[in-house]
Amino acid sequence: MTEQSAWSFTDDRGQLTTVDHRPSRVLAYVQAGATLWDHGIRPEGIFGSGHDGAEPDLAKTGTLPLDTVDYRGAGDALDVETLLRGRPDLVVAVSYGHGQFYGLDPDTAKHLEERVPVVVIDVGQARTLDRVAERFADLARSLGGGPDPDAAGELHAARERLRAATSASGGPRVLALSPAGPEQAYVARPQMWPELRVLAELGVGLVAPPDGAGVNWATLDWEDAAALEPGIVLADVRSNAVPLDGITAWEAAGRAARIVPWNPEPLCSPQSHARFLSLVADAVAGD
Repeated sequence: MTEQSAWSFTDDRGQLTTVDHRPSRVLAYVQAGATLWDHGIRPEGIFGSGHDGAEPDLAKTGTLPLDTVDYRGAGDALDVETLLRGRPDLVVAVSYGHGQFYGLDPDTAKHLEERVPVVVIDVGQARTLDRVAERFADLARSLGGGPDPDAAGELHAARERLRAATSASGGPRVLALSPAGPEQAYVARPQMWPELRVLAELGVGLVAPPDGAGVNWATLDWEDAAALEPGIVLADVRSNAVPLDGITAWEAAGRAARIVPWNPEPLCSPQSHARFLSLVADAVAGD
């Protein structure tokens, strides 16, 4: 192994991976794969979680070229041989703490790591969104990628626009939720979500559900969710969430709120974050 040809990376488990060449065939959890694509790294394949289905969830894939990136499936459809069918030389997984691979059965993850190098990025609630983004940027650079030259400027402009909009408007009440069905909604506890904490830092008035059961979400009926009187709703648009359109109880009680699409598994690149902040700024400004 020579200094020029070796590749190494220390992941968020503190585990150092060293191989004799820079990986070029990356298999990634969909969130990680879409983020790496924004940094110029095209994964050869992606996989989903137990919330996903036989087709990739377009709320999570960003601008990934799905015609050339192989989707391996999700949940029970994932086994080691399926994951390895594209001959990846690196797997990029995400974790919500404790190093456990999100979206993979622990036995599958164990046997996968016996066959191919694995890097894990922690995207959990203890991390700031900026720190998660930095870690993906570090990984992308090590793989030969780099940021879009305009991305940092776009993000700065989006942050300042949202800050100005909240200042000018007095900050409408913003509620983040995931529709559970016709009777109930999962309402996010804002302090538990890195991207929602960024909104709060920029002056957005986030509405918290009452204290009670649920660490990340509170389960409320639609009438109670509407009683929080949001002016803007960040609505989960992942495929496992029920579409907000057509929920009669919400239409009756909360239809005056502006709706902003929200992916609770955000892409952690500057340009993707800028797009989300711009959508929120549009809603705050009433555009």
